[in-house]
Amino acid sequence: MRRSIPKPIRNKLDLTDRVQMRLVRKRLGLSDAELTAIVGRIGNSIAAISKEAAQQRAVALPKPAEVPPAAVIASAAATEQAGAEIPKIAPTS
Repeated sequence: MRRSIPKPIRNKLDLTDRVQMRLVRKRLGLSDAELTAIVGRIGNSIAAISKEAAQQRAVALPKPAEVPPAAVIASAAATEQAGAEIPKIAPTS
């Protein structure tokens, strides 16, 4: 009697399959320890793992630089413009 080979579930990560683990780690940009920690916390669903990895990257991004308010920028531009428009003094002779 011939037995069929079980087909892998496409949306689940098999932790015993080294090739699948390497591909998922490379695609998500995770280390082996990070991937196993996520799988231990979330589960083996590839969609959930990729969502969690994206959230971790978003948290790790640095905050943008502090931009001064528009009023400060406008006042600085006005003082620069006023300094550039200094009238020329006519020579007295």
